[in-house]
Amino acid sequence: MSLFGREQETKRLFEMIDGVRHRGGALIIRGEAGIGKSALLAEVGARAANSEMRVLTTIGVESEAQLPYAGLHQLLHPIRAGVDALPGPQGAALRAALGLTDEAVPDVFLVGLAALNLLAEAAADAPLVLIAEDVHRLDRSSADVLAFVARRLESEPIVLILTARDGAISRFDEAGLPSMQVEPLPEDTAAELLDAVAPDLAAPVRSRLLAEAAGNPLALTELPDAVRRLGGDRLLPTTLPLTVRLERAFTARVVELPAETRTSLLIAALDDSGSIAETLAATTAALGTAVDVAVLTPAVEARLIELGPGTLTFRHPLMRAAIPHSADAAERQAAHRALAEVLSGQPDRRAWHRAAATAGRDESVAVELELTADRAQRRGGVAAAVAALEQSARCSDVPARRAERLLRAADLAVESGRRDVVERLLAEAATLELSARQRAQGTWLLSSFDDGMRGDTTGPVELAGLAESVAADGDVDLAMRILWGAGMRCFWTEPGPVARQHLMTVADRLPIDDRDPRMVAISAYVAPIERGGAVLANLRELAGVSGGDPQVERFLGSAALQVGAFDLSARFSAAALSGLRAQGRLGLLTRALAVQAWSAVRLGDLVVALPAAEEASRLAQETNQPFMYGLARAVQAEIAALRGDCEQAWGLAAEAEQVGLAAGARPVLATVQLARGRTALGEGRYADAFADLRRMHDPADPAYQLALRGYAIAELAEAAIRTGQTDAMHEILGELETFASSTPSPALHIGLRYVRAVLAQGDDAAGLFHAALAADLTGWPLERARIQLVFGEWLRRQRRVAESRLHLRAARETCDALGLIRWSERARGELRAAGETSPRRSADARDQLTAHEVSIAQLAAEGLTNREIGQRLYLSHRTVSTHLHRIFPKLGISSRAELGQVLRPSTEPPSA
Repeated sequence: MSLFGREQETKRLFEMIDGVRHRGGALIIRGEAGIGKSALLAEVGARAANSEMRVLTTIGVESEAQLPYAGLHQLLHPIRAGVDALPGPQGAALRAALGLTDEAVPDVFLVGLAALNLLAEAAADAPLVLIAEDVHRLDRSSADVLAFVARRLESEPIVLILTARDGAISRFDEAGLPSMQVEPLPEDTAAELLDAVAPDLAAPVRSRLLAEAAGNPLALTELPDAVRRLGGDRLLPTTLPLTVRLERAFTARVVELPAETRTSLLIAALDDSGSIAETLAATTAALGTAVDVAVLTPAVEARLIELGPGTLTFRHPLMRAAIPHSADAAERQAAHRALAEVLSGQPDRRAWHRAAATAGRDESVAVELELTADRAQRRGGVAAAVAALEQSARCSDVPARRAERLLRAADLAVESGRRDVVERLLAEAATLELSARQRAQGTWLLSSFDDGMRGDTTGPVELAGLAESVAADGDVDLAMRILWGAGMRCFWTEPGPVARQHLMTVADRLPIDDRDPRMVAISAYVAPIERGGAVLANLRELAGVSGGDPQVERFLGSAALQVGAFDLSARFSAAALSGLRAQGRLGLLTRALAVQAWSAVRLGDLVVALPAAEEASRLAQETNQPFMYGLARAVQAEIAALRGDCEQAWGLAAEAEQVGLAAGARPVLATVQLARGRTALGEGRYADAFADLRRMHDPADPAYQLALRGYAIAELAEAAIRTGQTDAMHEILGELETFASSTPSPALHIGLRYVRAVLAQGDDAAGLFHAALAADLTGWPLERARIQLVFGEWLRRQRRVAESRLHLRAARETCDALGLIRWSERARGELRAAGETSPRRSADARDQLTAHEVSIAQLAAEGLTNREIGQRLYLSHRTVSTHLHRIFPKLGISSRAELGQVLRPSTEPPSA
């Protein structure tokens, strides 16, 4: 009856189910409690089962919210046998997450990829309909995995339908999923439903029930029973919210039950398993006398629960919630105590029930919860570990251990991105007597969100002091973490030379080898000019001997970017990617990809930069890293400018700027100005280009970034010459020449050699151009092509036409190969003016594909299988196959064997 008036919602859901063989997807159904979400899901399940589809379900239960992957375990349990067929790391991660082994889970995203592939394999036998009810109550780890899966179902014969209560916060709110709002029933439909349920109501009672139910189907079906129980036309107070009135109506039913049934029902409501056996065993323990399933019969007759094969289900979550509310504290504690007694073989569930059964402090309970936190952390359940540690602290009767548990919980909460939780935990810890190290740790934790870019956080100088004090107490590892955080602030913001010098003074005092990758990176971020020589020397020494640790490679890649060694930066970042992918560390993978993309653009390697920037952008959104998203979008704007797509470049730059301006993220804004400058140069708007690029050199401008500004001087010089701003350019050049005397930065010196040549007068220019080309440009094809292009232009203006053709031809060929359309066309124009016809540049096959498709096509061209591509890009291998079948027609090919040839840039002879 609760599907009265739900024809449109049912039709939409049925269309989604019926089309699953051709297109998968996800949908979240939202609505108030009792509005009919569960009834819709029941119809979906029945439709799917009748259509030879397999239905897998999970239901979020409040009492399971602290058990990592509890919801995922419920969903995947029927297909768990397929775990053995997954690739090694994925199978190991999923087995650990589901508690099938005692291994550590590297990262929740690796579990997500494993779950996706497990589901995809199961769907190969029959389409899958996944139903996740009350997702706002799911444990966070399960919610993260389901959100990951939901974003990747388009090409799978899988439909995921979720429900969430209006106003409830869940991990799916920012997943970008389509949604369907279930509204209250229209008045006439509500009246029809009420008359069907309670045809004999007196007219005044009927009118009042219709008004109070306000179109809510559960209220329309359940409140009439409350009227009968209360007698006459009495109703629950109208001042209460509808949800509370419904709970009280259900409570009234519970009060009328026999005492032993109430006890058993309370235990069932507090039990997270739905197991009849557990409920009866705990009831026996609570009552001190054996009971059987007959004890539950009155609750079934009262329409509060339904019994299945070995399972007990409440007819609605509000019914489950009402029962503990109707019991007093002593009764609830006794029920939890009974459950803890029968769960001796399940330590995590037992620990939580023991905690709920304890009125005061009990160190033994605190220890059990701390061990639960350890297990949750090993399984990747960071949020569950935080909750267990917080409860452990509350149960602890030893103040020192309470403080340690609160700080450890806060540390983990930082990892899970919960600033509100961190603030609450640290506020509680602050009421205790803390050591100097603990106070420093608390200050650091609160300031470590988003690299210190959000809110009122501790500045670099204060962090340096904290690091020094912590190191003095013997915790050098924490000191390095704090100092790294301070170094990151020097990247995203500009603290000034005094602060930078203070940071390096503190760093120099730490008992850490200068070649330690963390110290190399800190030096590069804090003092890229003054320490540039030492950083470069260490980077070259560490290249190839970093031991394959992806975190180490990532540190080194970041350090190399800061000092302008983009060839090394691209190499280190590429080396980090495979390890980070294997470990499922998508947050760090995003950063490594962004560094790789930024560096590859400087080198002109758009084949690498394009997919890296696209993936970094996509993963930054998924891992909630807005500044990395802004940086990746700015790099994508640069790529668009270099490829001659000015409209796209402007749009991407505007989007990145919006992110950067929100918090003054200087690297984002600097890259935006570089992208805009390159776009304006391509459009012949040289004055705009000069204005855009000059902002990078103004310390008062938010686009000023100490290191990055020195890596765009070639573009600035070109704009300055075209607009007669050479005096201003000479002024900037003088400052950069001073810096160059302190650092051997490859990018800075390459740029300076270029600028000296293009600004030179008379015969001096030729020698400077030759010097620029004679420098070691191995691995820097874009810079070599840039110098050859402007040298060729200069030679042609000097009427040295034959010489000019040599350099212009080389520039054209390199630009064609790199896909630098604007520069390629410019070289062709100069060659025409020099009397030489150029081959027509064929369209780059990549122009026919999206950036995501380019990533897949390139990996396939390299010989990777669909499964290997899926593991790299966090997709199922079936999704990869679907993408390839879309890619082939776009490229005019029929097999992956042809990808290598078609993706290789080529030229055609000129037409007659």
